[in-house]
Amino acid sequence: MSRAVLSLGSNLGDRVAHLRAAVAGFADVLVGVSPVYETAPWGGVDQDDFLNAVIVVDDPGADAWEWLRRGQALEDASGRVREVRWGPRTLDVDVVTVTGDDGPVESDHPDLLLPHPGTPERATVLRPWLDVDPDAVLPGHGPVAVLLTALGADAEDGMRPGPAL
Repeated sequence: MSRAVLSLGSNLGDRVAHLRAAVAGFADVLVGVSPVYETAPWGGVDQDDFLNAVIVVDDPGADAWEWLRRGQALEDASGRVREVRWGPRTLDVDVVTVTGDDGPVESDHPDLLLPHPGTPERATVLRPWLDVDPDAVLPGHGPVAVLLTALGADAEDGMRPGPAL
């Protein structure tokens, strides 16, 4: 078994269509889809707001690298160009966590850091993840609900409900 939590984001072009294409690209392994949130950009680059969501996927034959490859193929199909770190993008698919038969998968490979760095500080990932899985736990950090609460009362300020996927 390999279950993954994937974070989806888009702030260029038809943002809803890009997210829907990502969900469709994982339809054969989809377990759950969070609500969409419109959020301010993260990372200090001046750009348009994002639409963010989280999906949970499960495939007994997929390892962490397969989830990364599938996400990157969908990014490529959306026309994503990697010019500026944390810059605007048609589609961003981040592998947040992967759980295999032996438990949570950890990776310090620069191309696949697991769990995804920064997750404990990002309400834009924690809130939709909690919506799709109220019992979610970020390996090495604890329950997602506790992490979100620890960010403080204003952590979700500026997060607005987005269109349905």
